Amino acid sequence: MFRTTRELDEASRHDAGLRHLREVWAPPKGLSWFKGINNTVIGLLYVLTGLFFLVAAGILALMMRAQLAVPENDLLSAEWYNQIFTMHGTTMMFLFAVPIMEAIAIFVIPQMLGARDLPFPRISAYGYWAYLFGGLIALGSLFFKVAPASGWFMYVPLSGAEYSPGLGPDFWLLGIGFIEVSAVAAAIEIIVSVLKFRSPGMSMDRLPVFAWYMLVFGFMIMIGFPPLVLGDILLEVERAFDWPFYDTERGGDPLLWQHLFWLFGHPEVYIIFLPGAGLLSTIIPTFARAPLAGYVWVVLAAVGTGFLSFGLWVHHMYTTGIPLMSLSFFSAASLAVAIPSGIQVFAWIATIWNGPGIVWRAPMLYALGSIFIFVAGGLTGVMVALVPFDFQVHDTYFVVAHFHYVLFGGAVMPVLAALHYWVPLATGKLMSESLGRWSFGLIFVGFNLAFFPMHFTGLRGMPRRVYTYPAELGWDWLNMISTVGAFMVAAGFVIFLWDFLYWHRKHGAEAGYNPWNAGTMEWHTVTPASNFSLRSVPVVSSTYPLWEEPGLMERVDRGEFYLPDASEGKRKTLRTGTVMGQPQQVLFLPHPTWTPLIAAAATAAFFGLAIFKLWWYCAAALVVLLVSGLVWMWNTEPRPEPNLYDAGCGEVLPVYVNGKQTHGFWAMALLLLFDAAAFASLVFSALFLWTVNRDFPPPVPEGGLGWAWITAGLMLLASLVFRLGVLANKRGLFPGLIAGLVVSMPVMLAGGAALLFSLFATELRPTENAFNAVYWMFAVWTGFHIVVGIVMVLFMLARAFAGLVTAERRQSLMNVELFWHFTAGLALISLVMVHLWPRMI
Repeated sequence: MFRTTRELDEASRHDAGLRHLREVWAPPKGLSWFKGINNTVIGLLYVLTGLFFLVAAGILALMMRAQLAVPENDLLSAEWYNQIFTMHGTTMMFLFAVPIMEAIAIFVIPQMLGARDLPFPRISAYGYWAYLFGGLIALGSLFFKVAPASGWFMYVPLSGAEYSPGLGPDFWLLGIGFIEVSAVAAAIEIIVSVLKFRSPGMSMDRLPVFAWYMLVFGFMIMIGFPPLVLGDILLEVERAFDWPFYDTERGGDPLLWQHLFWLFGHPEVYIIFLPGAGLLSTIIPTFARAPLAGYVWVVLAAVGTGFLSFGLWVHHMYTTGIPLMSLSFFSAASLAVAIPSGIQVFAWIATIWNGPGIVWRAPMLYALGSIFIFVAGGLTGVMVALVPFDFQVHDTYFVVAHFHYVLFGGAVMPVLAALHYWVPLATGKLMSESLGRWSFGLIFVGFNLAFFPMHFTGLRGMPRRVYTYPAELGWDWLNMISTVGAFMVAAGFVIFLWDFLYWHRKHGAEAGYNPWNAGTMEWHTVTPASNFSLRSVPVVSSTYPLWEEPGLMERVDRGEFYLPDASEGKRKTLRTGTVMGQPQQVLFLPHPTWTPLIAAAATAAFFGLAIFKLWWYCAAALVVLLVSGLVWMWNTEPRPEPNLYDAGCGEVLPVYVNGKQTHGFWAMALLLLFDAAAFASLVFSALFLWTVNRDFPPPVPEGGLGWAWITAGLMLLASLVFRLGVLANKRGLFPGLIAGLVVSMPVMLAGGAALLFSLFATELRPTENAFNAVYWMFAVWTGFHIVVGIVMVLFMLARAFAGLVTAERRQSLMNVELFWHFTAGLALISLVMVHLWPRMI
């Protein structure tokens, strides 16, 4: 039998290994609490902050529903309503839906995988503070009534300088841009954690299904967010410097923004839905008391959904004049995505069918309610995927009803189920079952009462985004019902939050060991879960170890597996093989530090000051960010001697390794994947403007071709010299390393200068037309990477002279080399797009 909390505390006094683990992994106290980087601390902060933004978005929604409750209402002015409407959608989509999924994953994934922590705890902390500061910047604009009024989709030209000359769009563009930094940081953490930080024996076919969903989620962020990042940059540059990317009079096109936004926006729907489906696929088996039916099919469906979601973005643009052949393709893709979604729903039904009977607890109620609401939204999704029907209901309240059913059923309800389900890991207590049933009833009934009538409101012709309406159109009673339902939902959330934040902590029952009788490893011990996750890192041989491997967890608690001690005062975890999960490295994790908070504050200052065009202050913030980053990265490569560690289970593993299998290399590769997707979006922008401006062809640069060839030669030479320096270091030739690094920098700088000269020689000015602006954006993009690359190389030189870069410890150098070659590649593609492509067409 498993021991109680008191028995474990008593045993720990006589268990030196457990005592050492608790001491080493103890979170900082007092003011130093802000240094915390552990996943349990950061994950909980993420959840609480996500709930704060949910409440804020809910209040804004109630204000809108109060305005629309009766016709010709003057409770809110048109401008104030538009600001509230914009920030409601922005908050739900950017500040709640994606971050709350990342929050739950950050908190749960390490325990579920049997890891001690996430691979980059400081990046998790930085991502959280970036999320908090960025969200406050974006939402704070409401308090000064300078929030954007263009809608959460920020369509141009409405959001351009001509129609929105104030700071509202800048708050949105720069605030959301900052939040995207947080989303990418968390996505990298999740991907690397799932692929490289698991219990030995946990091969990919034994992964908890939630981990599979979060893996797909992470890759979708890395590919889906870059188009929006690029669109944000182009719009902000147009507003600040008059580069006409979206101005039709100078060759731009507002539809470019729609394409870039929805290249992000429709995958975003599935970025939100897939983690919610992962939560359901974890919770339903627990309360059905049966393993998930069709595990392989569910995983394939998740991957298929992620893949298909990138072919649906024109689903939102049927009425923009796109050719019918193209509409047919996107309509078919929109219908096809229903297949993997249906597989997942039927797998949940089959799981319930296979079990001996449902355990009717609050998390399961939310899960079942989620299925009902999501399926209803999916059915209307099939309807709006059909072009003729979409033409009739486009931009009506029918669409509002559809996407709220999808997102509420696919995200909000699963999150409420998950918070009920996993809160004992944080507090050690169960939420109230009676309050949970009341909150579920009010939310479920209230939601359907609020949004089901909107289908009929839309079919009767009520358009979206209007702040009032006349009385004689027959919309008034439907809107009143929707408003009553919205306030019922609010009442349900009040009960839920009261229970979650206060009541259960004071009066809830002790959760003890595995209160739900779940099968996955996060429930391996007495709640609340410790900061170090497991007493020892086990070897597993199934997807549900708590169900299928009797006695495993008792052995874990006795410290019979990997890393059962921390007597040397180090935080440690295992890095395992990507496919089979075999142990490969003992990784020393960092201790709590101020650098993530300082770096996030400096980043927030940079973006916040940029809103007001205070460029010198932005430069100062950038210096603080740079210094904090250099301090952060200085000692990233430990130098223990010897480079071996007794990990337990009879295995001695290296502490430091080099190569493409390391987690640092994977993180850099993922970051460059994101970068490449954003650059590909810039290439897409150039090609799109060409296709829609056949009467206004891209100007052919006159002159500059010679400079372009010089640029190409210098970039290739810079890559070659850097590579020679790396090879010299690998052979232990320190002077060769220094020579390679030192020589490669001026060569790369000269290449960047030659690229600029090649554009100056053409006399094409970026403010003249959209094509010129795109040409210059290629140069700016490359120049930014050159500057970052030079900073990295200078940093490597400093570390090399300090003896921190050697033949044995060269992983950071390999990462910089990867970025260096990537930058050279960007320069070459930019040359093609600026100097060769216009001549070829």
